[in-house]
Amino acid sequence: MPGNIKVISRPPKLERKKRVAAYARVSSGKDAMLHSLSAQVDYYSEYIGQRPEWEYAGVFADEALTGTKDSRPEFQRMLTECRAGNIQIIITKSISRFARNTLTVLQTVRELKALGVDVFFEEQNIHTMSGDGELMLTILASYAQEESRSASENQKWRIRKNFSEGKTYNLHMLGYRAVNGVLEIIPEEAEIVKAIFADYLSGMGTESIVNKYSALGVSISTSGLYRMLRNEKYQGNLLLQKRFRDNHITKRDTINIGQLPKYSVIDAHEPIIDSETFAAVQTELARRAEIYAPRAKPQESYAFSGLIKCGKCGAAFRRKYNNAGTKYEKAVWICDTYNSKGKSACASKQIPEDILLAKVAEVSGAKNIAEILAPEHNRLIITLRDGRRVDTEWQSPSRRESWTPEMREAARRRRIINIRGE
Repeated sequence: MPGNIKVISRPPKLERKKRVAAYARVSSGKDAMLHSLSAQVDYYSEYIGQRPEWEYAGVFADEALTGTKDSRPEFQRMLTECRAGNIQIIITKSISRFARNTLTVLQTVRELKALGVDVFFEEQNIHTMSGDGELMLTILASYAQEESRSASENQKWRIRKNFSEGKTYNLHMLGYRAVNGVLEIIPEEAEIVKAIFADYLSGMGTESIVNKYSALGVSISTSGLYRMLRNEKYQGNLLLQKRFRDNHITKRDTINIGQLPKYSVIDAHEPIIDSETFAAVQTELARRAEIYAPRAKPQESYAFSGLIKCGKCGAAFRRKYNNAGTKYEKAVWICDTYNSKGKSACASKQIPEDILLAKVAEVSGAKNIAEILAPEHNRLIITLRDGRRVDTEWQSPSRRESWTPEMREAARRRRIINIRGE
């Protein structure tokens, strides 16, 4: 090899650090949440910093209100970062912290696995990218879901036990606060409640009441006002378990229409509204509902409704008015296809109602008609209830015969104007 050429070895390839993030669900109380989040940020910063091949990518934390995936904004933001290639490893304390729904856990883990993102569950010591990771994950996720269901059922049992003892739970309403399951009056709010009931009884409309108190800083909607005026708690009574949650995953409220028992407690706490005023408001609510309830439009029925069938397309004939709203208004029966889609869809012909009445009168009368078929122009096949069929023809009155004296005079004047060139 020539002496002027120096051979050097290739420098070692530098491995890119893996970006590692942590996911946590923190307690829902404000102070507790901040403390928990701060502690977890410190923990995961130190945990990830100890590994030279890792790079800290942050902590994503949601408030512990629900275990469903779609309702957790930080969880969704973390997934977006993974899809963008900005995270290669996620560390989380346990499967139940990651999601409480087995399907959600598996769907999310499989998506992340396809993206090359490993999820490490500390408590179970599972890496999802490992060979047996998904099998163990399926088993443990099912266990976590059952644990969540059991916790939910225990919570329901405590709530229903309180209901059976006449104690309310987690109440938020204007005028009261719940203390150990018993409602206590908040004096300044109680005065607002009394004023709202008085305004309604005085004849003030619901929109006016909402606007009045919104301007005073009291947040209330029209639907909320109706719920307030009907709420039996304001007269000192309780009706418990009006709603319930039947699913520990979605946690949606369901109206109780008999699926579970309701508990009625009379004189459970100090009333804000006396029983006479409350009863008067219920009477006024019913009176206004009767006055302002939308009236069902009566269904119009005519002598030939449902009787006439088009012989060309098979559609029913319907009644309509030509020149509606004018002095030339005239009732006719027309094929529904022709009326809605035009002559290109069905070339049938409308039938004046006075001609129909005359033809039916010639046969037997409308009460004895079973069906009228309009197979072609100016022809009717009338089937009677006794089975007889009558084939008859009709003619439209000529334009000249149908003209009134006023119409003839108007036409004469138009001709004169045209001749004069005006």
